[in-house]
Amino acid sequence: MEKRSYRLEMQGISKRFGGTCALNNVSIKVKPGEIHALIGENGAGKSTLIKILSGAYIKDEGEIFINGDPVDITTPLAAKKLGVAVIYQEFMLAPDLSVAENIFIDRLAENGRFINWKKMRSDAEHILKELGFDNINPEDKVGKLSVAHQQIVEICKCLNRNAQILVLDEPTAVLTVAEIQRFFKLIRLLKEKNVSIIFVSHHMNEIFELCDTFTVLKDGQYVNSGVVKEVTNTQLIQMMIGRELTQMFPQRKAEIGDCVLEVKNLNAGNKVKNVSFMVRAGEVLGFSGLVGSGRTETMRAIMGADKMESGNIFFMGKEVHFREPKEAVDAGIGYLSENRKTLGLLVNQSIRVNTTIASMKKNTKRGFLNHKKEKKYVTDLLAKISTKYGSIEDNVNSLSGGNQQKISFAKWISADCQCIIFDEPTRGVDVGAKVEIYEIINKLAEQGVAVIIVSSEMTEIIGICDRTMIMAQGRVTGELGKEELNEAAIIKMAMKEG
Repeated sequence: MEKRSYRLEMQGISKRFGGTCALNNVSIKVKPGEIHALIGENGAGKSTLIKILSGAYIKDEGEIFINGDPVDITTPLAAKKLGVAVIYQEFMLAPDLSVAENIFIDRLAENGRFINWKKMRSDAEHILKELGFDNINPEDKVGKLSVAHQQIVEICKCLNRNAQILVLDEPTAVLTVAEIQRFFKLIRLLKEKNVSIIFVSHHMNEIFELCDTFTVLKDGQYVNSGVVKEVTNTQLIQMMIGRELTQMFPQRKAEIGDCVLEVKNLNAGNKVKNVSFMVRAGEVLGFSGLVGSGRTETMRAIMGADKMESGNIFFMGKEVHFREPKEAVDAGIGYLSENRKTLGLLVNQSIRVNTTIASMKKNTKRGFLNHKKEKKYVTDLLAKISTKYGSIEDNVNSLSGGNQQKISFAKWISADCQCIIFDEPTRGVDVGAKVEIYEIINKLAEQGVAVIIVSSEMTEIIGICDRTMIMAQGRVTGELGKEELNEAAIIKMAMKEG
Protein backbone atom coordinates (compact mmCIF):
# COMPACT_ATOMS: atom_id res chain seq x y z
CA MET A 1 0.00 0.00 0.00
CA GLU A 2 1.30 3.47 -0.91
CA LYS A 3 2.43 5.56 2.05
CA ARG A 4 0.44 8.70 2.73
CA SER A 5 2.14 12.11 2.59
CA TYR A 6 0.62 13.22 5.89
CA ARG A 7 2.27 12.99 9.30
CA LEU A 8 -1.16 12.78 10.98
CA GLU A 9 -4.58 11.77 9.67
CA MET A 10 -7.66 11.50 11.85
CA GLN A 11 -10.58 10.21 9.77
CA GLY A 12 -14.26 10.00 10.69
CA ILE A 13 -13.67 10.50 14.42
CA SER A 14 -16.79 10.33 16.60
CA LYS A 15 -17.14 10.54 20.37
CA ARG A 16 -20.22 10.43 22.60
CA PHE A 17 -20.65 11.14 26.29
CA GLY A 18 -23.93 9.51 27.30
CA GLY A 19 -26.57 10.97 25.02
CA THR A 20 -24.38 13.90 23.95
CA CYS A 21 -22.46 13.68 20.67
CA ALA A 22 -19.24 15.66 21.23
CA LEU A 23 -17.72 14.74 17.84
CA ASN A 24 -19.49 13.43 14.76
CA ASN A 25 -17.42 12.15 11.82
CA VAL A 26 -14.59 14.68 12.20
CA SER A 27 -11.42 14.52 10.08
CA ILE A 28 -8.12 16.43 10.13
CA LYS A 29 -4.85 16.04 8.19
CA VAL A 30 -1.45 17.57 8.97
CA LYS A 31 1.74 17.29 6.91
CA PRO A 32 5.32 17.21 8.24
CA GLY A 33 6.65 20.73 8.85
CA GLU A 34 3.16 22.23 8.68
CA ILE A 35 1.47 24.60 11.13
CA HIS A 36 -2.20 23.67 11.08
CA ALA A 37 -4.84 25.86 12.76
CA LEU A 38 -7.66 24.02 14.53
CA ILE A 39 -10.47 26.55 14.67
CA GLY A 40 -13.92 26.67 16.23
CA GLU A 41 -16.06 28.38 18.83
CA ASN A 42 -16.22 27.19 22.43
CA GLY A 43 -17.96 23.80 22.37
CA ALA A 44 -17.03 23.10 18.73
CA GLY A 45 -15.20 19.90 19.69
CA LYS A 46 -11.57 21.04 19.51
CA SER A 47 -10.68 19.91 23.03
CA THR A 48 -12.36 16.52 22.57
CA LEU A 49 -10.44 15.89 19.33
CA ILE A 50 -7.15 16.86 21.00
CA LYS A 51 -7.84 14.59 23.97
CA ILE A 52 -8.51 11.66 21.62
CA LEU A 53 -5.20 12.32 19.87
CA SER A 54 -3.39 12.56 23.22
CA GLY A 55 -4.95 9.36 24.59
CA ALA A 56 -6.94 11.10 27.32
CA TYR A 57 -10.18 9.99 25.60
CA ILE A 58 -10.83 6.89 23.48
CA LYS A 59 -12.65 7.45 20.18
CA ASP A 60 -15.93 5.63 19.55
CA GLU A 61 -15.50 5.56 15.78
CA GLY A 62 -12.91 6.50 13.16
CA GLU A 63 -9.28 5.85 12.31
CA ILE A 64 -5.97 7.50 13.17
CA PHE A 65 -2.87 7.26 10.97
CA ILE A 66 0.63 8.48 11.86
CA ASN A 67 3.13 8.53 8.99
CA GLY A 68 0.66 6.46 7.00
CA ASP A 69 0.42 3.65 9.55
CA PRO A 70 -2.85 2.95 11.41
CA VAL A 71 -2.43 3.43 15.16
CA ASP A 72 -4.55 2.74 18.21
CA ILE A 73 -4.17 5.47 20.82
CA THR A 74 -5.84 4.35 24.04
CA THR A 75 -3.60 5.93 26.69
CA PRO A 76 -1.43 9.06 27.06
CA LEU A 77 1.62 6.78 27.20
CA ALA A 78 0.69 5.28 23.82
CA ALA A 79 0.38 8.77 22.33
CA LYS A 80 3.74 9.81 23.78
CA LYS A 81 5.46 6.74 22.30
CA LEU A 82 3.99 7.63 18.90
CA GLY A 83 5.52 11.12 19.09
CA VAL A 84 2.38 13.05 20.06
CA ALA A 85 2.71 15.88 22.59
CA VAL A 86 0.06 18.34 23.78
CA ILE A 87 0.83 21.58 25.61
CA TYR A 88 -2.26 22.82 27.40
CA GLN A 89 -2.82 26.27 28.88
CA GLU A 90 -2.02 24.80 32.31
CA PHE A 91 1.47 23.38 31.99
CA MET A 92 2.42 19.88 33.17
CA LEU A 93 5.59 20.96 34.96
CA ALA A 94 7.05 20.28 38.41
CA PRO A 95 7.56 23.79 39.87
CA ASP A 96 10.00 22.69 42.58
CA LEU A 97 12.33 20.94 40.13
CA SER A 98 14.92 22.68 37.98
CA VAL A 99 14.58 23.48 34.29
CA ALA A 100 16.92 20.61 33.40
CA GLU A 101 15.05 18.15 35.64
CA ASN A 102 11.74 19.09 34.02
CA ILE A 103 13.10 18.74 30.50
CA PHE A 104 14.53 15.31 31.31
CA ILE A 105 11.83 14.16 33.74
CA ASP A 106 11.65 10.81 31.94
CA ARG A 107 15.38 10.30 32.46
CA LEU A 108 14.87 10.83 36.20
CA ALA A 109 12.07 8.27 36.27
CA GLU A 110 13.98 5.66 34.27
CA ASN A 111 17.45 5.96 35.82
CA GLY A 112 16.56 6.74 39.42
CA ARG A 113 19.64 7.66 41.43
CA PHE A 114 22.05 6.83 38.63
CA ILE A 115 21.85 10.24 37.00
CA ASN A 116 24.70 12.05 35.29
CA TRP A 117 23.71 15.51 36.53
CA LYS A 118 26.52 17.27 34.67
CA LYS A 119 25.44 15.72 31.36
CA MET A 120 21.79 16.51 32.04
CA ARG A 121 22.62 20.18 32.60
CA SER A 122 24.78 20.22 29.46
CA ASP A 123 22.04 18.57 27.40
CA ALA A 124 19.47 21.08 28.70
CA GLU A 125 21.78 23.97 27.79
CA HIS A 126 22.17 22.51 24.29
CA ILE A 127 18.39 22.22 23.71
CA LEU A 128 17.71 25.72 25.05
CA LYS A 129 20.51 27.23 22.95
CA GLU A 130 19.32 25.39 19.83
CA LEU A 131 15.88 26.98 20.29
CA GLY A 132 17.33 30.44 20.94
CA PHE A 133 16.66 30.56 24.69
CA ASP A 134 20.14 30.24 26.19
CA ASN A 135 19.14 33.02 28.62
CA ILE A 136 17.19 30.39 30.61
CA ASN A 137 19.37 28.85 33.33
CA PRO A 138 18.95 25.04 33.44
CA GLU A 139 19.49 25.11 37.22
CA ASP A 140 16.70 27.60 37.99
CA LYS A 141 13.54 26.30 39.62
CA VAL A 142 10.71 26.19 37.06
CA GLY A 143 8.25 27.72 39.52
CA LYS A 144 10.30 30.93 39.57
CA LEU A 145 10.27 31.37 35.79
CA SER A 146 7.92 33.65 33.87
CA VAL A 147 4.94 32.01 32.18
CA ALA A 148 6.61 32.55 28.80
CA HIS A 149 9.76 30.73 29.92
CA GLN A 150 7.75 27.93 31.53
CA GLN A 151 6.13 27.42 28.14
CA ILE A 152 9.57 27.11 26.53
CA VAL A 153 10.54 24.47 29.11
CA GLU A 154 7.35 22.55 28.31
CA ILE A 155 8.21 22.58 24.60
CA CYS A 156 11.80 21.47 25.33
CA LYS A 157 10.42 18.57 27.37
CA CYS A 158 8.24 17.50 24.44
CA LEU A 159 11.12 17.74 21.96
CA ASN A 160 13.34 15.68 24.25
CA ARG A 161 10.70 12.96 23.90
CA ASN A 162 11.15 13.23 20.09
CA ALA A 163 7.67 14.65 19.61
CA GLN A 164 6.83 14.90 15.91
CA ILE A 165 3.24 16.06 16.40
CA LEU A 166 2.96 19.06 18.73
CA VAL A 167 -0.45 20.42 19.76
CA LEU A 168 -0.52 23.95 21.22
CA ASP A 169 -3.77 24.86 23.00
CA GLU A 170 -4.23 28.66 23.18
CA PRO A 171 -0.46 29.11 23.69
CA THR A 172 -0.46 32.93 23.63
CA ALA A 173 -3.30 33.49 26.11
CA VAL A 174 -1.08 34.91 28.87
CA LEU A 175 1.89 36.21 26.85
CA THR A 176 2.82 39.82 26.18
CA VAL A 177 3.14 41.18 22.63
CA ALA A 178 6.94 40.81 22.71
CA GLU A 179 6.72 37.29 24.16
CA ILE A 180 4.25 36.26 21.44
CA GLN A 181 6.67 37.32 18.71
CA ARG A 182 9.52 35.35 20.31
CA PHE A 183 7.20 32.38 20.66
CA PHE A 184 6.22 32.58 16.98
CA LYS A 185 9.91 32.61 16.06
CA LEU A 186 10.33 29.37 18.02
CA ILE A 187 7.32 27.74 16.34
CA ARG A 188 8.72 28.62 12.91
CA LEU A 189 12.02 27.03 13.96
CA LEU A 190 10.17 23.83 14.92
CA LYS A 191 8.45 23.94 11.52
CA GLU A 192 11.89 24.04 9.87
CA LYS A 193 12.81 20.96 11.92
CA ASN A 194 9.85 19.19 10.25
CA VAL A 195 7.66 19.06 13.38
CA SER A 196 3.92 18.95 12.63
CA ILE A 197 2.15 21.59 14.72
CA ILE A 198 -1.56 21.88 15.51
CA PHE A 199 -2.26 25.43 16.68
CA VAL A 200 -5.47 26.19 18.59
CA SER A 201 -6.30 29.89 18.94
CA HIS A 202 -9.23 32.30 19.09
CA HIS A 203 -7.02 35.07 17.71
CA MET A 204 -7.56 35.31 13.97
CA ASN A 205 -4.55 37.59 13.46
CA GLU A 206 -2.30 34.87 14.92
CA ILE A 207 -3.74 32.25 12.58
CA PHE A 208 -3.10 34.42 9.52
CA GLU A 209 0.40 35.38 10.71
CA LEU A 210 1.59 31.90 11.65
CA CYS A 211 -0.44 29.05 10.16
CA ASP A 212 -0.23 27.28 6.78
CA THR A 213 -3.50 25.33 6.76
CA PHE A 214 -6.69 25.10 8.80
CA THR A 215 -9.58 22.89 9.85
CA VAL A 216 -12.83 24.39 11.15
CA LEU A 217 -15.18 22.56 13.54
CA LYS A 218 -18.66 23.61 14.64
CA ASP A 219 -20.96 21.86 17.13
CA GLY A 220 -18.80 18.72 17.02
CA GLN A 221 -18.81 18.45 13.23
CA TYR A 222 -16.26 19.03 10.48
CA VAL A 223 -16.99 22.20 8.48
CA ASN A 224 -14.05 22.84 6.16
CA SER A 225 -10.28 22.62 5.63
CA GLY A 226 -7.95 24.59 3.43
CA VAL A 227 -4.94 26.83 2.98
CA VAL A 228 -4.93 29.89 5.23
CA LYS A 229 -3.68 32.33 2.60
CA GLU A 230 -6.53 31.32 0.28
CA VAL A 231 -9.30 32.50 2.65
CA THR A 232 -10.20 35.80 4.27
CA ASN A 233 -10.74 36.57 7.94
CA THR A 234 -14.46 37.04 7.28
CA GLN A 235 -14.75 33.68 5.48
CA LEU A 236 -13.10 31.83 8.38
CA ILE A 237 -15.39 33.48 10.92
CA GLN A 238 -18.44 32.62 8.81
CA MET A 239 -17.34 28.96 8.80
CA MET A 240 -16.96 29.06 12.58
CA ILE A 241 -20.26 30.67 13.47
CA GLY A 242 -22.32 29.12 10.66
CA ARG A 243 -23.83 32.35 9.41
CA GLU A 244 -22.89 35.31 7.25
CA LEU A 245 -20.83 37.92 9.01
CA THR A 246 -21.14 41.39 7.54
CA GLN A 247 -18.37 42.80 9.75
CA MET A 248 -16.37 42.05 12.87
CA PHE A 249 -17.01 45.39 14.55
CA PRO A 250 -20.32 47.30 14.49
CA GLN A 251 -20.66 50.72 12.91
CA ARG A 252 -20.39 53.33 15.65
CA LYS A 253 -23.50 55.55 15.52
CA ALA A 254 -23.71 56.73 19.11
CA GLU A 255 -24.08 60.44 19.79
CA ILE A 256 -21.39 61.48 22.24
CA GLY A 257 -22.74 63.66 25.03
CA ASP A 258 -21.54 65.28 28.24
CA CYS A 259 -18.72 64.12 30.49
CA VAL A 260 -19.75 61.23 32.76
CA LEU A 261 -16.45 60.34 34.46
CA GLU A 262 -13.39 62.54 34.81
CA VAL A 263 -10.14 61.59 36.53
CA LYS A 264 -7.50 64.20 37.40
CA ASN A 265 -3.92 63.50 38.51
CA LEU A 266 -4.73 60.08 40.00
CA ASN A 267 -1.96 58.38 42.00
CA ALA A 268 -2.21 54.93 43.58
CA GLY A 269 0.73 52.80 44.73
CA ASN A 270 3.66 52.55 42.33
CA LYS A 271 1.54 51.51 39.31
CA VAL A 272 -0.66 54.62 38.85
CA LYS A 273 1.17 57.90 38.41
CA ASN A 274 -0.60 61.20 37.76
CA VAL A 275 -3.24 59.68 35.45
CA SER A 276 -5.84 62.02 33.93
CA PHE A 277 -8.64 61.30 31.45
CA MET A 278 -12.36 61.74 30.86
CA VAL A 279 -15.09 59.69 29.18
CA ARG A 280 -18.43 61.02 27.91
CA ALA A 281 -21.93 59.62 27.55
CA GLY A 282 -22.19 57.42 24.46
CA GLU A 283 -18.41 57.18 24.10
CA VAL A 284 -16.24 54.05 24.05
CA LEU A 285 -12.85 54.94 25.53
CA GLY A 286 -10.02 52.44 25.18
CA PHE A 287 -7.01 51.85 27.42
CA SER A 288 -4.07 50.19 25.70
CA GLY A 289 -0.53 49.37 26.78
CA LEU A 290 1.79 46.52 27.60
CA VAL A 291 1.18 44.11 30.47
CA GLY A 292 2.10 45.90 33.71
CA SER A 293 1.50 49.39 32.31
CA GLY A 294 -0.95 50.27 35.10
CA ARG A 295 -4.26 50.14 33.22
CA THR A 296 -6.00 47.65 35.54
CA GLU A 297 -4.56 49.35 38.64
CA THR A 298 -6.00 52.67 37.43
CA MET A 299 -9.48 51.17 37.14
CA ARG A 300 -9.21 49.46 40.53
CA ALA A 301 -8.24 52.76 42.17
CA ILE A 302 -11.24 54.51 40.57
CA MET A 303 -13.58 51.79 41.88
CA GLY A 304 -12.14 51.90 45.40
CA ALA A 305 -10.68 48.38 45.15
CA ASP A 306 -7.19 49.86 45.63
CA LYS A 307 -6.36 52.87 47.77
CA MET A 308 -6.19 56.21 45.95
CA GLU A 309 -3.32 58.26 47.36
CA SER A 310 -4.06 61.55 45.61
CA GLY A 311 -6.02 63.06 42.74
CA ASN A 312 -9.66 63.84 42.00
CA ILE A 313 -12.50 61.79 40.51
CA PHE A 314 -15.68 63.43 39.21
CA PHE A 315 -18.75 61.34 38.36
CA MET A 316 -21.89 62.89 36.84
CA GLY A 317 -20.53 66.35 37.70
CA LYS A 318 -19.84 65.64 41.39
CA GLU A 319 -16.53 64.83 43.06
CA VAL A 320 -16.48 61.31 44.49
CA HIS A 321 -14.06 59.17 46.48
CA PHE A 322 -15.08 55.53 46.63
CA ARG A 323 -13.71 53.56 49.58
CA GLU A 324 -14.87 50.22 48.17
CA PRO A 325 -16.33 48.91 44.88
CA LYS A 326 -19.84 48.69 46.35
CA GLU A 327 -19.93 52.48 46.70
CA ALA A 328 -18.95 52.88 43.04
CA VAL A 329 -21.57 50.35 41.93
CA ASP A 330 -24.27 52.05 44.01
CA ALA A 331 -23.32 55.36 42.39
CA GLY A 332 -23.73 53.90 38.90
CA ILE A 333 -20.31 52.58 37.79
CA GLY A 334 -20.02 48.93 36.75
CA TYR A 335 -16.71 47.06 36.65
CA LEU A 336 -16.03 43.80 34.83
CA SER A 337 -12.64 42.75 36.23
CA GLU A 338 -9.98 40.92 34.21
CA ASN A 339 -10.03 38.08 36.75
CA ARG A 340 -13.56 36.74 36.38
CA LYS A 341 -13.10 33.66 38.57
CA THR A 342 -12.00 35.42 41.76
CA LEU A 343 -13.42 38.92 41.36
CA GLY A 344 -16.32 38.71 38.94
CA LEU A 345 -18.39 35.70 39.98
CA LEU A 346 -20.10 34.26 43.05
CA VAL A 347 -18.78 30.79 42.26
CA ASN A 348 -21.07 28.96 44.69
CA GLN A 349 -24.22 30.65 43.41
CA SER A 350 -26.50 29.97 40.46
CA ILE A 351 -26.33 31.42 36.96
CA ARG A 352 -29.51 33.38 37.76
CA VAL A 353 -28.08 34.97 40.92
CA ASN A 354 -24.82 35.91 39.19
CA THR A 355 -26.67 37.51 36.29
CA THR A 356 -29.03 39.65 38.40
CA ILE A 357 -26.95 40.33 41.54
CA ALA A 358 -26.26 43.93 40.44
CA SER A 359 -29.84 44.59 39.25
CA MET A 360 -32.19 42.99 41.79
CA LYS A 361 -34.46 46.06 41.86
CA LYS A 362 -35.31 45.54 38.20
CA ASN A 363 -37.31 42.41 39.03
CA THR A 364 -38.57 43.45 42.48
CA LYS A 365 -41.84 45.14 43.41
CA ARG A 366 -42.62 46.36 46.94
CA GLY A 367 -39.72 44.32 48.26
CA PHE A 368 -40.83 41.05 46.63
CA LEU A 369 -38.91 39.37 43.83
CA ASN A 370 -40.98 38.52 40.75
CA HIS A 371 -39.44 35.12 39.92
CA LYS A 372 -41.28 34.76 36.61
CA LYS A 373 -40.14 38.18 35.42
CA GLU A 374 -36.59 37.52 36.62
CA LYS A 375 -36.42 34.14 34.85
CA LYS A 376 -37.58 35.66 31.54
CA TYR A 377 -35.15 38.54 31.89
CA VAL A 378 -32.19 36.23 32.56
CA THR A 379 -33.00 33.76 29.76
CA ASP A 380 -33.54 36.58 27.24
CA LEU A 381 -30.29 38.32 28.16
CA LEU A 382 -28.19 35.14 28.09
CA ALA A 383 -29.68 34.21 24.72
CA LYS A 384 -28.52 37.56 23.33
CA ILE A 385 -24.90 36.79 24.17
CA SER A 386 -25.12 33.12 23.13
CA THR A 387 -24.46 31.64 26.57
CA LYS A 388 -24.58 27.84 26.73
CA TYR A 389 -26.05 26.42 29.95
CA GLY A 390 -28.49 23.77 31.17
CA SER A 391 -30.67 25.66 33.64
CA ILE A 392 -30.38 29.16 35.08
CA GLU A 393 -30.43 27.46 38.49
CA ASP A 394 -27.23 25.52 37.71
CA ASN A 395 -24.12 26.55 39.65
CA VAL A 396 -22.14 29.10 37.63
CA ASN A 397 -19.02 27.04 38.36
CA SER A 398 -20.44 24.25 36.17
CA LEU A 399 -20.02 26.40 33.04
CA SER A 400 -17.01 26.52 30.75
CA GLY A 401 -14.59 29.42 31.19
CA GLY A 402 -15.98 31.25 28.18
CA ASN A 403 -19.56 30.97 29.37
CA GLN A 404 -18.60 32.06 32.90
CA GLN A 405 -17.12 35.16 31.30
CA LYS A 406 -20.40 35.88 29.54
CA ILE A 407 -22.27 35.66 32.87
CA SER A 408 -19.90 38.27 34.33
CA PHE A 409 -20.60 40.43 31.30
CA ALA A 410 -24.37 40.00 31.63
CA LYS A 411 -24.30 41.15 35.26
CA TRP A 412 -23.26 44.68 34.29
CA ILE A 413 -25.39 44.84 31.17
CA SER A 414 -28.41 44.37 33.43
CA ALA A 415 -27.40 46.95 36.04
CA ASP A 416 -28.31 50.13 34.08
CA CYS A 417 -25.03 51.89 34.97
CA GLN A 418 -24.08 55.33 33.63
CA CYS A 419 -20.50 54.11 33.17
CA ILE A 420 -19.14 50.57 32.73
CA ILE A 421 -15.48 49.56 32.83
CA PHE A 422 -14.72 46.36 30.90
CA ASP A 423 -11.26 44.96 31.68
CA GLU A 424 -10.30 42.44 28.95
CA PRO A 425 -13.99 41.91 28.02
CA THR A 426 -13.42 39.18 25.42
CA ARG A 427 -10.51 37.26 26.95
CA GLY A 428 -11.12 33.53 26.41
CA VAL A 429 -14.20 34.15 24.27
CA ASP A 430 -14.48 32.72 20.75
CA VAL A 431 -14.85 34.85 17.65
CA GLY A 432 -18.61 34.46 17.27
CA ALA A 433 -19.21 35.55 20.86
CA LYS A 434 -16.76 38.43 20.43
CA VAL A 435 -18.84 39.82 17.58
CA GLU A 436 -21.94 39.64 19.79
CA ILE A 437 -20.14 41.30 22.71
CA TYR A 438 -18.91 44.14 20.49
CA GLU A 439 -22.49 44.66 19.35
CA ILE A 440 -23.68 44.78 22.97
CA ILE A 441 -20.97 47.32 23.85
CA ASN A 442 -22.05 49.41 20.87
CA LYS A 443 -25.69 49.26 21.97
CA LEU A 444 -24.75 50.31 25.51
CA ALA A 445 -23.00 53.35 24.05
CA GLU A 446 -26.02 54.11 21.86
CA GLN A 447 -28.11 54.11 25.04
CA GLY A 448 -25.83 56.82 26.47
CA VAL A 449 -23.59 54.66 28.67
CA ALA A 450 -19.98 55.82 28.99
CA VAL A 451 -17.88 52.72 28.25
CA ILE A 452 -14.23 52.14 29.17
CA ILE A 453 -12.44 49.15 27.62
CA VAL A 454 -9.08 47.91 28.89
CA SER A 455 -7.74 45.47 26.32
CA SER A 456 -4.47 43.85 25.27
CA GLU A 457 -5.92 43.13 21.82
CA MET A 458 -5.02 46.04 19.58
CA THR A 459 -7.49 44.97 16.87
CA GLU A 460 -10.23 45.19 19.51
CA ILE A 461 -9.15 48.65 20.64
CA ILE A 462 -8.91 49.90 17.05
CA GLY A 463 -12.20 48.31 16.01
CA ILE A 464 -14.56 49.40 18.80
CA CYS A 465 -13.12 52.51 20.51
CA ASP A 466 -13.76 56.19 19.72
CA ARG A 467 -10.64 57.35 21.57
CA THR A 468 -7.80 55.48 23.25
CA MET A 469 -5.47 56.35 26.13
CA ILE A 470 -2.05 54.68 25.96
CA MET A 471 -0.25 53.83 29.22
CA ALA A 472 3.32 52.83 30.05
CA GLN A 473 4.92 52.37 33.45
CA GLY A 474 1.88 53.74 35.27
CA ARG A 475 1.52 56.93 33.25
CA VAL A 476 -0.59 58.05 30.30
CA THR A 477 1.90 58.45 27.44
CA GLY A 478 -0.55 59.47 24.74
CA GLU A 479 -4.10 59.79 23.46
CA LEU A 480 -5.25 58.70 20.00
CA GLY A 481 -8.49 59.58 18.22
CA LYS A 482 -10.33 57.17 15.92
CA GLU A 483 -8.69 58.54 12.76
CA GLU A 484 -5.09 58.22 14.03
CA LEU A 485 -5.57 54.89 15.82
CA ASN A 486 -3.39 52.08 14.42
CA GLU A 487 -1.09 49.37 15.77
CA ALA A 488 2.13 51.24 14.99
CA ALA A 489 0.94 54.36 16.83
CA ILE A 490 -0.18 52.32 19.85
CA ILE A 491 3.10 50.39 20.08
CA LYS A 492 5.17 53.57 19.76
CA MET A 493 3.36 55.21 22.68
CA ALA A 494 3.24 51.99 24.72
CA MET A 495 7.04 51.73 24.52
CA LYS A 496 7.60 55.28 25.79
CA GLU A 497 9.26 55.83 29.12
CA GLY A 498 6.60 56.54 31.76
